[in-house]
Amino acid sequence: MAGVAGGGGGGGGGNDFQWCFSQVKGAIDEDVAEADIISTVEFNYSGDLLATGDKGGRVVIFQREQENKSRPHSRGEYNVYSTFQSHEPEFDYLKSLEIEEKINKIRWLPQQNAAHFLLSTNDKTIKLWKISERDKRAEGYNLKDEDGRLRDPFRITALRVPILKPMDLMVEASPRRIFANAHTYHINSISVNSDHETYLSADDLRINLWHLEITDRSFNIVDIKPANMEELTEVITAAEFHPHHCNVFVYSSSKGTIRLCDMRSSALCDRHSKFFEEPEDPSSRSFFSEIISSISDVKFSHSGRYMMTRDYLSVKVWDLNMENRPVETYQVHEYLRSKLCSLYENDCIFDKFECCWNGSDSAIMTGSYNNFFRLFDRNTRRDITLEASRESSKPRAILKPRKVCTGGKRKKDEISVDSLDFNKKILHTAWHPTDNIIAVAATNNLYIFQDKIN
Repeated sequence: MAGVAGGGGGGGGGNDFQWCFSQVKGAIDEDVAEADIISTVEFNYSGDLLATGDKGGRVVIFQREQENKSRPHSRGEYNVYSTFQSHEPEFDYLKSLEIEEKINKIRWLPQQNAAHFLLSTNDKTIKLWKISERDKRAEGYNLKDEDGRLRDPFRITALRVPILKPMDLMVEASPRRIFANAHTYHINSISVNSDHETYLSADDLRINLWHLEITDRSFNIVDIKPANMEELTEVITAAEFHPHHCNVFVYSSSKGTIRLCDMRSSALCDRHSKFFEEPEDPSSRSFFSEIISSISDVKFSHSGRYMMTRDYLSVKVWDLNMENRPVETYQVHEYLRSKLCSLYENDCIFDKFECCWNGSDSAIMTGSYNNFFRLFDRNTRRDITLEASRESSKPRAILKPRKVCTGGKRKKDEISVDSLDFNKKILHTAWHPTDNIIAVAATNNLYIFQDKIN
């Protein structure tokens, strides 16, 4: 990948590319139902399936169509493959608490056979779903009529061999395992291990290790709950397994630190192996420093050499071999630093933005406000701001870079920082594992963009 900034950036020559609109999913209505708001987006390992979860507890899976020679411009569009209700609202009678049905995270398992498996979680319960296809049905039973009623055994005079007949393709989603009752606090992360047998789930104070086949017990591998809750100073915000080493995982905290743990050292990983923290610049300290330093997402690179963390104003890339500072820092929306007071008052300062790598780890993407999202090229150090909006949703329309003006005279194409819409936020994004295709969740709409080779 030569550059995220596209053809106008110069320097990349013929290899540069621009992003163009591919598809948008979801209703256009101005009044958005709370249940329709997308809360997670995830490509599977091949990139042929794309799953979204929403606040109404539903999972929608899109499948990439095979490229069609008669329609060369469709270039593998994503169409609805399966929709199912993953979680229902529940009530905890002991604590008098409502448990939301909102899907917090979806994680795919590597495909082992014709079926696909994914883990989905709300605040308390994780479910393993099997998504399989049926295009044949058995006919000619001995004990049942075609309409399913049992036949009188005395009237059966000959044995028939049932035959399989083709039928319309049916995609079925069935819950294979339910992992419940292991979290006192709200689950914020799930991550499948590279051994493909275990996975972790993290809430505010604990991380549990599960076996995919065993639902009635899990192992507590991190517990940061103090004996006296009044002494609580930090919470776990995200956790992820290393992509290649099944014994290594990281978790981030609300204090802006990341701990890397090795499960070989002890059963309870309360003592970390590595501790990543950037020393604070005393000159920039303010009332909001602690809030904006809280890490909202952590992701290992595909190579396993780096990890990326997202805090409120920036994305940082860390080398696992260097703990004292990140090797790269990218400002996402530095122009909001002067607006932190009003962002605190409207609670936006607590928004949890996610981040993701492209397939070759050469670029990263994360969201912002006003339906803007940011792409950073690690090689050229160029960056670009793009917008997910229906205005530029004509097929193959090239996305124009957006610029935010912070003061002084506003140029024609720039948008003033005071006119940004903080209700339109891109919290969840996903990048196809091999191709330049990105999925961006904007409230109740899912935008899919792809590169336009010059």
